[in-house]
Amino acid sequence: MNININDIKNGMTVIIDGNLCLIQEFQHVKPGKGPAFVRIKLKNLRTGSIVEQTFNTNIKITKAHIDKNKVQYLYTNGDNLVFMNNETYEQIEVPKSVLGDDVSFVKEGIDIAIDFYEGEIIGITLPEKVEYKVIETTEAVKGNTTTNAQKDATIETGKVIKVPLFINEGEVILVTTKDGKYAGRA
Repeated sequence: MNININDIKNGMTVIIDGNLCLIQEFQHVKPGKGPAFVRIKLKNLRTGSIVEQTFNTNIKITKAHIDKNKVQYLYTNGDNLVFMNNETYEQIEVPKSVLGDDVSFVKEGIDIAIDFYEGEIIGITLPEKVEYKVIETTEAVKGNTTTNAQKDATIETGKVIKVPLFINEGEVILVTTKDGKYAGRA
């Protein structure tokens, strides 16, 4: 489906120069002289690279239709993660390489959405915040009572994040999956 460049939105998936891209940011620019243009920050969904491109406002681009299937994580099988479709109970294996950094937020029993484009797995959509158990923390440094003092904590998936000094091993915390930051106690 072709759309006018002026109708784009953040988070929209489009095809530009044959590449499947996610629009991360865009800006309409109307200079004092010359025609208006649109500057777009794009993430290539196959390679993960991020580029900025400039387009005239009179062009049309192709919008890509992404299917999202709700699945639940079951287990790891070598270099693949195995998910189960919540409606058909079909199992889907996804290579860790497709998930990139998101793989460190996947834990047993988590419900996510797998993103498909024409049958090809292009990534996953995680919940905004997820509960994780803290399995290890570093000791707080004595005298380190500056504002927002933090220490390292390892969560159950093995990812290390920064947490406030009062968080201890065994506690369950909320983590924002978009940036991997501590969001509070669960």
